[in-house]
Amino acid sequence: MARNKAAQGGKGTPATVALTRAGAEFTLHAYSHDPDAASYGEEAAAALGVSADRVFKTLLADVDGALTVGVVPVAGKLDLKALAAAVGGKRAAMADPAAAERATGYVVGGISPLGQKKRLATVVDATALTHPTVFVSAGRRGLEIELAAAVLVELTGARTAAIGRA
Repeated sequence: MARNKAAQGGKGTPATVALTRAGAEFTLHAYSHDPDAASYGEEAAAALGVSADRVFKTLLADVDGALTVGVVPVAGKLDLKALAAAVGGKRAAMADPAAAERATGYVVGGISPLGQKKRLATVVDATALTHPTVFVSAGRRGLEIELAAAVLVELTGARTAAIGRA
């Protein structure tokens, strides 16, 4: 995997800038985004020709009043109880999309776990570590970052736990 210095179209996204600043190795993958796609993550997996269990979606939840990031395979769903337990909380509910956009600086469907405006507690589903590389949003619909799961965990300050379900 070669180190990419910037995303397409100039200076890059906050996610690619964060990776470059950290000296992390990653590969950027662009594809033509269909605004009518039912699932952004499944669209990315199909467009890139990779298994949906290697493409991860970034979801925000409100855990006991605090926004928390859950990163799970697009083929599954976020287990809110497991996410709450992973961060020592009791109750979790999906965050309001507008609150998620304000906190991360990204638009829904293009939220990256990397380069967010505010550093939020992050949990990456433990299955990520079973793959040599995983794909996450680069911060824009139609743009994915491929990187080692360990790098994703390190740079987001995440913990890993079984937070995804089929």
